[in-house]
Amino acid sequence: MSMKTFVNLPVGDLRRSVDFFTALGFSFDEEFTDENATCMVISEEAYVMLLVEPFFKSFIPKDVADATKATEVITALTAESREQVDDIVEKARAAGAPRIGEVVEEGPMYSRSFDDPDGHIWEIIHMALG
Repeated sequence: MSMKTFVNLPVGDLRRSVDFFTALGFSFDEEFTDENATCMVISEEAYVMLLVEPFFKSFIPKDVADATKATEVITALTAESREQVDDIVEKARAAGAPRIGEVVEEGPMYSRSFDDPDGHIWEIIHMALG
């Protein structure tokens, strides 16, 4: 079964988040964008909804996690090459990512991570298979 994936993340400042991810090369679907949320396109099958925190809270019965103090999720994206991993992470650094992780090399996997302005952890991975 094939399904589209929508990851929803709370953000403190929607414009700041859009600017940050635009600097990394991501685009946004204007059809699903307003003052409360935007839809960041990862691929034809995967999207990240960035929702201002009060709007995000309206969908959940629990408290919103403070991603600067606790990790609620690691969002991992695949890259086509090691160079693309490095390029995305260096763009995150230049855009003001508050944390850049160390390079991880385990067998065929090469990865790096960074925190976005709201503290959400993003991991960019290349798998050299075949």
